[in-house]
Amino acid sequence: MLGLVVGGAVLSNAFRVAAQNNFDAVLQADMDGLIAAAEPDPNGGVMLADRFLNPKFYRVYSGLYYQIKAGDSGGQISRSLFDREINPFNQSKNGPLTWGNAVGPENQQLRVVSRRVDLTPDSNSDADYTFLVAGDLSEVERQTQEFNATLFWSFLLLGLGLIAAILVQVKVGLLPLRQVSKSLAKIRDGEARRLDGHFPTEIAPLVTELNSLIQHSEEVVGRARTHVSNLAHFLKTPLSVLAAEAEAHEREPAAAPLAEMVKRQVFSMRRQVDHYLSRARAAGSLDVLGNRTQISAVMGDLSRVIARIHAVRGIVIDAECDDSLFFRGERQDLEEMLGNLIDNGCKWAKSRVRVRCEKTGGRLILTVEDDGPGLSAEQRSQVGERGERLDESVPGSGLGLAIVRDISKLYGGFFFLGDSSLGGVQARLELPAIQ
Repeated sequence: MLGLVVGGAVLSNAFRVAAQNNFDAVLQADMDGLIAAAEPDPNGGVMLADRFLNPKFYRVYSGLYYQIKAGDSGGQISRSLFDREINPFNQSKNGPLTWGNAVGPENQQLRVVSRRVDLTPDSNSDADYTFLVAGDLSEVERQTQEFNATLFWSFLLLGLGLIAAILVQVKVGLLPLRQVSKSLAKIRDGEARRLDGHFPTEIAPLVTELNSLIQHSEEVVGRARTHVSNLAHFLKTPLSVLAAEAEAHEREPAAAPLAEMVKRQVFSMRRQVDHYLSRARAAGSLDVLGNRTQISAVMGDLSRVIARIHAVRGIVIDAECDDSLFFRGERQDLEEMLGNLIDNGCKWAKSRVRVRCEKTGGRLILTVEDDGPGLSAEQRSQVGERGERLDESVPGSGLGLAIVRDISKLYGGFFFLGDSSLGGVQARLELPAIQ
């Protein structure tokens, strides 16, 4: 747009200069015609032959005027001047011609050209004449305004055309990048594992590098998971040996205190290994694009399995979830969080556990409610601590809710306990939803 404005200004000025030069050339031609028509008068004046003169010289205030002076005496003016006289100013000499400006009849802005001419054939004569021709500059202004109007509308249409062309160019030119963006969104939402499709030569290297980056990320996370699994395996085996040795010596009076202490420490170490193994696995899964898990399938499987575990107590698990809801993460992590919550609800419920999942404002809301005795506000804050248990008679390690809290934080969500409409506790888990 700046180029169009500057270009328009340059063209307008160039046209004005050309129009002014053309106007000056016409004035000079009228001056030549006036000199050609002039013959000296015996009385010191000038006689003019009409055939050489422009007809506009005879029309009053026509915009074209002449004025002839013989030496310092009075002069002769064109009929178009009627009773006025031209007094030039801002004059500048250019060879035999002198150019300037003047104010004409009816305040016309005049361009003036004058020349001193000797019409007498006798070279010894001192008689000379000053011929002056003036023209109205309004014609130049009119032509310039017409040109500027044409230039404005032409450049306006050109500018609109350029804008439309740029928009089309950007829209068409960025289509491959939009395709890349959509493909990345599919990978993020778990609908694809790679950038697939046909891309232009300019975009193909970018797609190749992105696919390589995704593959490298999966390999790095895979190796990290393998190392964590191996570490857990190598730790669990010695811990199992220590636990077995402690049980074997707990019947010996002298070794019983040591055996009991070893059993407690082994149990604590096992809990810590299980906890950090789950956390490391969840943290690693965040670095892998394309994880996507259907919540209803996981909820249904967990409800059936946990219901059979607590079948002796007659616990009923009422689970409901829309099939269109998906968790952006690994199935194992969702099973870890939801399984701990459902199992914890069944441990404290009298007869019923209700599990629900819904999507609200870009968030997944999973709730697990029971009809148990419930918890006070102080107790709810206490059970969130790692390994903290309110009732040792209920089986468990005390790590379930801590694991839920840690994994949910890794996924950008959070977990808290509240009161349930069933009379017990409501465990509420919020996670980012797939849009």
